[in-house]
Amino acid sequence: MGWGDLGVFGEPSKETPNLDQMASEGMLFLDFYTANPLCSPSRAALLTGRLPVRNGFYTTNAHARNAYTPQDIVGGIPDSELLLPELLKKAGYTNKIIGKWHLGHRPQFHPMKHGFDEWFGSPNCHFGPFDNRALPNIPVYRDWEMIGRYYEDFKIDLKTGEANLTQIYLQEALDFISKQQASQQPFFLYWAIDATHAPVYASKHFLGTSQRGLYGDAVREIDDSIGKILKHLQKLGISENTFVFFTSDNGAALISAPKQGGSNGRFLCGKQTTFEGGMREPAIAWWPGHIPAGGVSHQLGNVMDLFTTSLSLAGLQPPSDRQIDGIDLLPAVLQGKLIDRPIFYYRGNEMMAVRVGLYKAHYWTWSNSWEEYSKGVDFCPGQNVSGVTTHTQEEHTTLPLLFHLGRDPGEKYPLSFASDEYQRAMEQISVVVQQHKATMVPGEPQLNVCDKAVMNWSPPGCEKLGKCLKQPKSDPKKCFWPH
Repeated sequence: MGWGDLGVFGEPSKETPNLDQMASEGMLFLDFYTANPLCSPSRAALLTGRLPVRNGFYTTNAHARNAYTPQDIVGGIPDSELLLPELLKKAGYTNKIIGKWHLGHRPQFHPMKHGFDEWFGSPNCHFGPFDNRALPNIPVYRDWEMIGRYYEDFKIDLKTGEANLTQIYLQEALDFISKQQASQQPFFLYWAIDATHAPVYASKHFLGTSQRGLYGDAVREIDDSIGKILKHLQKLGISENTFVFFTSDNGAALISAPKQGGSNGRFLCGKQTTFEGGMREPAIAWWPGHIPAGGVSHQLGNVMDLFTTSLSLAGLQPPSDRQIDGIDLLPAVLQGKLIDRPIFYYRGNEMMAVRVGLYKAHYWTWSNSWEEYSKGVDFCPGQNVSGVTTHTQEEHTTLPLLFHLGRDPGEKYPLSFASDEYQRAMEQISVVVQQHKATMVPGEPQLNVCDKAVMNWSPPGCEKLGKCLKQPKSDPKKCFWPH
């Protein structure tokens, strides 16, 4: 989802009444970011509190390449990483993930080996349908075992966009919350739905109800579901004891627009880029009785902060044996304080940009290659900014491109290199970048090796369903990432 997809952020059709109400009852973050402009690395960052370049969710196969966890990826979340649910267990929490995991699908990467007690969802995105010979259809798991596959047992109609998955995920969430409340058990729920990811889907009740087409239908259903989850917490009498945070894993995918892609508002480009449209996210914190209603924060936030903030809420300290990039947002959320911190924009193994205060400096620019662009792949449709949305990787490390995001949120007008303002801002930013690079120890890259033999041929539980498929001979290869 994009920053511009919510009514509270100015979306003209105003089709997100529940999320808008969530904002009016809680706190809206205007300057909240993901840690990477692509799904898998940003999820790894959320659950570890660490930049993807530290936790291994990047590739060194080519410079500054976005990479994720498709079916044939060999890597996944390393055992050496400590995930939020593993740590919350120490405070007696029961943890559930509903929806897309995307941190590796081989047995050692299973979410229940990394702190989750329950799982309903899928290890990969809902791509397909596949023929189960060259490519297997993606499995859907309940806890340790698969219970079916997308397009076979969990239907997604690519012609109409109809699928009941969001409703299934909603019921899973309501049932889990009820069960924990009944047993007076503290819980952590990671509700990672994916209806707005192409191929976009919505249930029959929502199809054709939005002014924004199928994508809008999906947004409306997600909004309705979140409204039901919040009302359920209130009905059970636990809303004042439950911290809820809504955000996205990356900006709207403009490559899928207009039919299958959302809005990034005034911001430049979208998913897969380190421009604002790719990494600035809608974000709302909700905790009745604790967070002052109707608050708006300019705190620079990041999905990695949810790791540290959640530990703080549970009375736990973050691990001290590793670099944690997330900060505790509670002073910003509860007292309206502003905590000074930078935002780093990474693409693969390269720090592309950094934000300090209202200034953003680009050390590298790249949208996507001329080769891809010539085939119709465009991450910035209708938004060409000369010298900024480049189709070759352009280095600016000697003289970074500098923007003032307060005056120019669309990153259209770089400050003059000769101006006093440029000199003053870059003096401050350069110190931040030097300190960051001096302490950067990259993790072992997990997204370098692909092998068709590791695909979802025979996941646990396939025997019971008669859904095991023949696995090809192992043939590891270097993954190719065009973006």
